[in-house]
Formats: sequence, C-alpha cells, structure tokens
Amino acid sequence: MKIISAILYFLSHHPGWAFPLLILLFLLLWAWTKKWIFGILAFVVPIFNIFLAHMFNAWFLNAYGVKGTAIITKEEQTNSTLNDQYIYDYDVLVKTADGKDVLTGFSTMSAAVYPVRNTILIPNVNDPFLVKYIPGYEKNIVILSDESNFGIARKMMKNQIEVQKAEIQYTASPFNKAFKEEYLQALKTYVTDSDNVSDPNVINRYKAIIRELESGQQ
Repeated sequence: MKIISAILYFLSHHPGWAFPLLILLFLLLWAWTKKWIFGILAFVVPIFNIFLAHMFNAWFLNAYGVKGTAIITKEEQTNSTLNDQYIYDYDVLVKTADGKDVLTGFSTMSAAVYPVRNTILIPNVNDPFLVKYIPGYEKNIVILSDESNFGIARKMMKNQIEVQKAEIQYTASPFNKAFKEEYLQALKTYVTDSDNVSDPNVINRYKAIIRELESGQQ
C-alpha cells in the first residue's frame, strides 16, 4: 500500500514531472505490445492525471488509510492562479496515530480532500484537522473535511442558510402551507443533523419553533 501511496503522491504533487514520464511509459508499452490502446493512453492519461490524480489519491487514502491529525504551519501565495484565484503552498505537520511527527505539504492544486467536491476546502493555519495516511508513507495525506472542525462549521453555516431561506419565505407569506412545510422540514433537518449539535442554543431555539409550528401557534 505504501508503494501505491508514494506513486499517487508523485502523480498528484508533481504533475509536471509526471506528464513526460507517463507519455514515455505508455509509448514503451505500445512499442512492446503493438497494441494501439497504449498509444492512445500515452496522450490521454497524462492530461487526465493533471486534473484527476488528487481526486483518486483522496479516494485511495480514505479507503485504505489510518487516521491522524495535522495542522498547517505556513501558508504562502504563489504567482500561479486557478480560476483567477491565486494558488497557495502549505507547510503541514502531521501527527500519526503512533505519535510520530511528519513534515509534509501540499498546494491548492495537489491537496487531497475527502469527500471529493468541486470546492477546494483547505483548513486555516494553526487549525487542527483530521487526515488519513498509509503507514510507511505518512507524507501523503487526505484531509477529512467533513470530520474536521472547519468542515463541520462550514456545513452548519450551509444548513443555517437553508433554514433562513425557508424562514424568510414563511415570514413573507405565513398562510402559504407549502412555505410552512418547507420551513418545518428545514428546521427538523437542522436539529437532527449530528454535525449541528455543537450549537445547543440554536438547536433549542429551533426545537421551540418546531413545537409552535406543529401546534399551529405560528
């Protein structure tokens, strides 16, 4: 497993170097086997690697890795951009399950984050987060965003936005049964989501509103 992890680390963190090596690999396979599929892969795989390697790396590490914790110790803006946003380099300290300290890093482009989304979620500097890694090659990590404090806070905020939207609709038209039901369901979804229990004041207030709505007082 650690050999696979090392290969995926190289492919995702060094796509520039990986590009010619992948072309050479598949061209050699094409020359050796005389199978045209390797000739096609020689041009397709290097391009796909640039955009998909970090996603496959995230899936692999989440499926087969063990949990540890990490913290970003340094954030540095580069001169490169992605979608008109600057790419950042990050220095990271990983604390493994057996207490070992491992120094590693990633960039905005190479970071492996699970679950895989279109949005690149990177923790703030000095904000501990959960990771997974393969023992023996601990420098290759995947950020477990939904299990870390920053990811839970983001999800809570997103859930609250849904509640606020439904509340505005219902307040604007309180006799609309569809709006009332949507507001009620948004509140119930929020209070039953285990990620939101860290905010007891909001939970208790939402539960009180649910009781009022179901009793017909609102």
